[in-house]
Amino acid sequence: MTSLRKLGSSDLQVFPLALGGNVFGWTADEAQSFAVLDAYVAAGGNFIDTADGYSAWVPGNEGGESETVIGKWLASRSRRDDVLIATKVSTHPSYKGLAPANIKAAAEASLRRLGTDRIDLYYTHFDDETVPVEDIITALDQLVKEGKVREIAASNISPARLQASLDFSEREGLARYVALQPHYNLVSRDTYEGELQDTAARAGLAAVPYFALASGFLTGKYRPGATVESARAESVSKYRDSERGQKVLAALDKVAEEHDAQIATVALAWLASRPTVAAPIASARTVEQVPALVAVADLSLTEQELAGLTEASA
Repeated sequence: MTSLRKLGSSDLQVFPLALGGNVFGWTADEAQSFAVLDAYVAAGGNFIDTADGYSAWVPGNEGGESETVIGKWLASRSRRDDVLIATKVSTHPSYKGLAPANIKAAAEASLRRLGTDRIDLYYTHFDDETVPVEDIITALDQLVKEGKVREIAASNISPARLQASLDFSEREGLARYVALQPHYNLVSRDTYEGELQDTAARAGLAAVPYFALASGFLTGKYRPGATVESARAESVSKYRDSERGQKVLAALDKVAEEHDAQIATVALAWLASRPTVAAPIASARTVEQVPALVAVADLSLTEQELAGLTEASA
C-alpha cells in the first residue's frame, strides 16, 4: 500500500496526489466524474480537492457543481469515511469574500451539496483583505468547534497575512492553518518559492500546490506546432512559447524515458519532492488520465534527476 503523508501538524494522512475536482461539472460530466473518482480511489487515493466556486465560470452554472457531483458520488458509493474532502470558501457567486457570516453560510451550503456532516480541510480560497485576519480565524474556529470542519487552511494569501493569521491563532488558542495551497509547478516557481514558502516552512504547514501540471503543459501534449483541442489550450501558450518551457520539457522527456514513465508523472514527482509539499493537486477529465497522476506515489527520482529538473526550470 502506498505510504500516506501527514498533512502538516494535523492528524490527516493524505495520498501523495490530491485529485482536483475543478473539472467535475465542467469538462467532465457526472458519469465521467464518477468514473474518475472510482479510478482514483481504486488506486489508493483518498484526498479530493474542490471549491464552492467550481464551476461558476461555465455559462449556465451557478457554482457548487463540483461539490454536488462529489456529494452524489459519495452517497452512491458509500465512501465518505474512506476519503478526505477539501473544499474552499470565498468565490461562490452567492458567497463571495470572507466576512464571518459569509464563511458560516458558505460552509453550510458546501455541506449540503457534499451531503456530509463535516469538511475535512476547509480553505480560504482567496484572501479578503477587507476583513481582519482575527475575524476570519474566529469564524473558522467556530466551524471547527461545531464539528463541521476538521482542519483549516489558506490559499492565495500574502506571507504577511498568513503569518498574522498564524500568530493570532497561537495567541488566542484558536484553530490554526495546517496547510497552504499555492500556485506552484516546474514552470511557475516564483509563485511559491521565497517568502511564502519560508513562512510555510517555519510554521510547519503542508503545501498542496494547485496548477501542479501548469494547466496541462507539463503533460507534454502542448508542444510547438501541435494542435490540442482543450479548454486550457490558450492558457498554456505562455509556457509552450518560452525558452524555459522548452528546457523543462526536454528535461522531463529525458527522465521519463529513463523510468519508462509518463511526463506528467515525472513533473508531479519533482513537485512532490520539494520542501513543504505534501501532495500536488492534479485533475483528470477521463479515466485514461488517472494512471499517470496516481503513479507519482510509486516513482522515486534520483537526486541527480531532481537537480537536473530544478536547473532546467530555473
